[in-house]
Amino acid sequence: MITLVFLLISYGGIVTCHTADHIQVFVIPHSHMDVGWVYTVQESMHAYAANVYTTVVEELMKAKHRRFIAVEQEFFRLWWDNVAGDLQKQQVHQLIQEGRLEFIIGGQVMHDEAVTCIDDHILQLTEGHGFLYETFGVRPQFSWHVDPFGASATSPTLFSMAGFNAHLISRIDYDVKDDMQKSKKLHFVWRGSRSLSEKQEIFTHGMDQFSYCTPSHLPFSNRSGFYWNGVALFPDPPKDGIYPNMSLPVTRDNIDFYAETMVQNIKMRAEWFRSNDVLWPWGCDKQFFNASIQFNNMDLLLEYINNKSEFAVTVQYATLGEYFKSIHRRNLTWEVRKNEDFLPYSSDTYQAWTGFYTSRNILKGVARKASSLLYAGESAFTQYLLKHPSGTVCKMWALEQLRALRWAVSEVQHHDGITGTESPKVRDMYMEHLHQGMLGVRKLMEAITLDHFSSQDDDQSNVLSGFMNITVYNPLAWDITTYVHVPMNIWVTDVYNEMGQAIPAQIYNSSDPGHTFNLYILVVLHGLSYGRYSLKTGNKESSQGTVTVGRSVNFGRRFLSDKHNHEKMKIPVMNDCNILWINKNTNLFDSITDRERNYTMQMTQEFLEYHPNGDTGAGPISDNYMFTPNGSALPVAKSIGLEIVTGKLVTEIRQYFYSDAVDEKYNYKIISRLYNVPDGYDKSLLCRQIEQQYRVGPLDFNREAIIRTQTSLVTNKRIYTDNNGYQMQIRDFKAYDFNTVARNYYPMVRMAFIEDTDTRLVIMAERSHGVSSLDNGQVEVMLHRRLWNNMEWDLNYNLTLNDTSVVRPTLWLLIGSKAVTTSLYQRLGLSLENRPLVMFTPFKGKSASEKMSNVPIELPPNIHLQILSIPGWRYSSNHTDQIYNLNKGNRKKTAADFHRVLLRIQHLYEVDEDPVLSKPSSVNLKALLKGLGDVTYVEERSLTGTWDLSTMERWHWNTNQSKMKTKGFAFRKLVVTQNPNESHILIGKSITITCSWNITDSRRIRVEWRKCSNLQTCDDNGTLLSSGLWSPNKTTTPMPITKEKAVMTLESITKEDEGLYVCKVISEIPTLNTGHGNGTQLHVDDKPSENTSS
Repeated sequence: MITLVFLLISYGGIVTCHTADHIQVFVIPHSHMDVGWVYTVQESMHAYAANVYTTVVEELMKAKHRRFIAVEQEFFRLWWDNVAGDLQKQQVHQLIQEGRLEFIIGGQVMHDEAVTCIDDHILQLTEGHGFLYETFGVRPQFSWHVDPFGASATSPTLFSMAGFNAHLISRIDYDVKDDMQKSKKLHFVWRGSRSLSEKQEIFTHGMDQFSYCTPSHLPFSNRSGFYWNGVALFPDPPKDGIYPNMSLPVTRDNIDFYAETMVQNIKMRAEWFRSNDVLWPWGCDKQFFNASIQFNNMDLLLEYINNKSEFAVTVQYATLGEYFKSIHRRNLTWEVRKNEDFLPYSSDTYQAWTGFYTSRNILKGVARKASSLLYAGESAFTQYLLKHPSGTVCKMWALEQLRALRWAVSEVQHHDGITGTESPKVRDMYMEHLHQGMLGVRKLMEAITLDHFSSQDDDQSNVLSGFMNITVYNPLAWDITTYVHVPMNIWVTDVYNEMGQAIPAQIYNSSDPGHTFNLYILVVLHGLSYGRYSLKTGNKESSQGTVTVGRSVNFGRRFLSDKHNHEKMKIPVMNDCNILWINKNTNLFDSITDRERNYTMQMTQEFLEYHPNGDTGAGPISDNYMFTPNGSALPVAKSIGLEIVTGKLVTEIRQYFYSDAVDEKYNYKIISRLYNVPDGYDKSLLCRQIEQQYRVGPLDFNREAIIRTQTSLVTNKRIYTDNNGYQMQIRDFKAYDFNTVARNYYPMVRMAFIEDTDTRLVIMAERSHGVSSLDNGQVEVMLHRRLWNNMEWDLNYNLTLNDTSVVRPTLWLLIGSKAVTTSLYQRLGLSLENRPLVMFTPFKGKSASEKMSNVPIELPPNIHLQILSIPGWRYSSNHTDQIYNLNKGNRKKTAADFHRVLLRIQHLYEVDEDPVLSKPSSVNLKALLKGLGDVTYVEERSLTGTWDLSTMERWHWNTNQSKMKTKGFAFRKLVVTQNPNESHILIGKSITITCSWNITDSRRIRVEWRKCSNLQTCDDNGTLLSSGLWSPNKTTTPMPITKEKAVMTLESITKEDEGLYVCKVISEIPTLNTGHGNGTQLHVDDKPSENTSS
């Protein structure tokens, strides 16, 4: 039995009555608790984080007017599981129920918004939301994104899909924020997605220039203000309780000074907003580790201000929800900000926070590989458990392996994690957690594979000497034709599939010191399926075998001083789709030809380095966060070596870059690969991609390395980059008085492209990089950074980015017409990120699981299977039942649910992006999942799974672009009318039941007819009689159905037909709404009566 969870991508407070000039202040106590950054999670828990929750809970219980918001879940979960006692847990439940403790965002971390991928955004939110709903029955409804370095348009879209009612951001360009303050536009309604538009809009609060910290300057003291507990001390809390920089206690002598300072700041802030409701965040980094001294002082101050009517200010403790509810009640009309984002972020003229797009390149790569492995492991385990329920792999052990990697991948999404802005010891913590999690999921995948493909007996006769065996898993829900790379230290002569047939493969000497040979095997796999291959090893000198051999030709070194040689000799390297032309005078690329159109684009590539300043006395510096180039980038090479490996299947171009004409060692290398696809195989993707793998480093101090591609495209310096792998943003070059280069850098998470009227060059990445277009037809990608500076703050926290590593990122290039590249680039980008997983497996005999259904799974090319998982949730999908269970204390008694499957699918194309692929797609879930078993129930849930989508009602905000300015919620209730209500009918007669509804602007309506015992349990226990789908273009139904009504006719009535018949209507587009008819009670009579219909 499978339950499928299907995901398409009360407040208290003071009620006051005041004059128009009176200011209502919402003092929001909080602690910004970085999951990493300078200190490891373990160090932070010991030094302060555990004390935050211990003392906050204690202090909230002492006074009902006190409040606190908890933001990131990782520290709270560690406190809850390892520190909190039973009494504290009871108190937390009480505080949540009374609205005095509020969970904000609710994700495991406060994720970065620039260099993270949408899948990982959703994962870390889902992890945190699942814990909160399972433990407390609460679902966060507000965000608090106060510290990510810039704001992506993806986050408001995802938050709205998770059921949030309002969003909060802080770090946006200093000049943009200044303009918004002056024009009172820090509040707006954000439509982050161009395609979803108002359907997923969200009210957004932009924090003012003071951001999330309390103003620390006290004019009457040299100590910080409003931080009475001081600053957290590492590694151990002080035994005497005296912390550094504790604010002066509030006394009779200084309370007026404190009040004047606070009120003055409040009134300054009030001038920047249209409403007299002022959000006053009270807290900062690592605060409230002694909540007693904090609240005891602020209690006195708030009471004093409230008693001074001349201040014309009322102050109260509040949660974020109480603040937003007050704003919402005012029913104002707000401006709309459409799908533009707030990237990049600059904090002042010289501080462009664009360096972190590339910082710690290896960590960025490992984080994405871990996410990709988790993606594969989730679907593999789901299929294994449902197709092979009697398998030998322990399902609880398997779930624990997945949970560990979910935790690690979620953790590193922190805004000082994957960004590369953490200290070395914190980087090591992230890496250790990722590697341990990956090791566990690798073991799980191997265990699943062994159980799938091992014979029931121990007959060793099938194990042939001289063979190695691999299993390849395709984690995507599309059929793929691709080459898998298998690094080898022994020679392979033949490769066979599980039918014993030789398949195309190529082997040649590797230039990587980690292994001797590169083996490429052509695999064709259905979606979410396995392939098994045997590799026959042998003598390299033997001419026998079906594996083709790549041969290397060395073209020697060329000096860049020869590039102006007028006699240009070019070397062509080609496959069926592209020709790469190499300038023989320089060994650099000269151009590329799209063979389909016979179009040649000039294209040169070179490595360059920016040389930033490291001396604060000499000017602005670059560091982990900021990119501040000291002039233009300089070429790194004076000579280039060239070697070409040619073969029937794979051609590899190796370019070595030497900093001097006589150097023996190179610090830079490009390996470019073209793939040849034999006739009879699908060439649509594989033939098109040009794969480039770079080797960069170790760098000298204060170097920022880029690969610059110059083309003949006429682009006017415009580049398109992705927001978190979700949607593309247009980036037009902007000139500034200072720091123009750095402020024109943008994050590239999955892809970027440049184009002119006819041709597009797409770059796809398997990890995040900074990218820019500083000249016409040009694109540069930053690959690596190594920095040192003498800023005291950086040195104290070891944040100078002295990264001595060698990095090996991979990019794919795609050239073609706009139409062709549009049709391919989404699938190619996902194919790069989620390559087939290769496992060495000692399988023997035939599959032990051949009895299982092996139905291919394939989605349309514009639909991506974002997740197929068994989350192991322990909560009820029915909210009423979940709250009942929690109130009865049943949480600990509930086991992980292995029958509930989480399926999330994503439409990949934006509105009007492609004439075909942008259209809505219908997915037959029953057909899609028929290989997994019997689907007994389908629920459509919110993004993170905690809301039944039919019950999720978000706040409506009036906008200057609203079609109707109405109070209340954004969605109209779907009212279904069913006729007749009751009917008596004779045996053998027929009856027609009509179902109609009030919403007639829907573009897709699904109708289900059920026979039920009662109306309340019809969805769960009723018998589905028929269902139909109506849309303007297509109607799939056995019954008459229009956009306004549906009809069901029962013919030749028998006594067994007696019962309650109910119509269920689901309006799926533009918004999801569900309604039920009132039911038709059918009585079947064997002789006429007064009420009998004939």
